[in-house]
Amino acid sequence: MLERLAQIELFSELNHKELKKLASFMTTVNPKAGRNLTTQGDVGREFMIIREGEASVRRNGRLIANLGPGDFFGELAVVAGVPRTATVTAETDLVVEVLNRREFSSLLDGNPAIAKKILVGAVKRLHEIEEGVVR
Repeated sequence: MLERLAQIELFSELNHKELKKLASFMTTVNPKAGRNLTTQGDVGREFMIIREGEASVRRNGRLIANLGPGDFFGELAVVAGVPRTATVTAETDLVVEVLNRREFSSLLDGNPAIAKKILVGAVKRLHEIEEGVVR
């Protein structure tokens, strides 16, 4: 789990201890096949990493990606609470690690060094999006 978090641009500046702290705020959930994990246009409040199973990503009803173990989505939602740009649906039963915005905010409020590093990671991620590097 920590290795996967470290590979996510938003969290790439965090050291092992900080990643462990972040992971302690995550919750394991088990959505069933057919459930929407996000809905395009809704305000985003969670970041998710798929541990087991498969999900589809649709924008304006069109399939744009398939996700599996290790894939993640919603990382900017926990920072900014921006509307979802796509609908993510569980294609199989899933095991997902979830970080909600409220817990994330309390982590940042109590750890200014982590907050600063995540800000740097968020800027890197936004740069990737601007440059069209994002998958």
